[in-house]
Amino acid sequence: MEALARRLVPDAMWEAARPLMPGPRPRRQGGGRAAADARTVMAAVVYVITSGCAWQHLPPVFGVTVPTAHRWYTRWTSADLWQGLCEATADNPGLADWTRTIRDCAASRVYD
Repeated sequence: MEALARRLVPDAMWEAARPLMPGPRPRRQGGGRAAADARTVMAAVVYVITSGCAWQHLPPVFGVTVPTAHRWYTRWTSADLWQGLCEATADNPGLADWTRTIRDCAASRVYD
């Protein structure tokens, strides 16, 4: 699983994506569960949007629930993360192709 996650979200892509991600939502009452690991969620989201599988078929080996993956996808799409990621990786030819693919796949899903 770790190898798949590293292929879906290579280190250079993760370093470019991290500063573009919106911060965690404030919790009115504090407490609650700790936020999921953003890189793990990103790998799960990238898997779903690039493979074409339905959200409900997200493999459990990612360690992310379907509602969490979809919620983060929606937030990231609203924050225009995918376009920002393309711009941030434009000078890296191999990575630029992958981030454009991710952006295009995310745009075709439009919050489904």
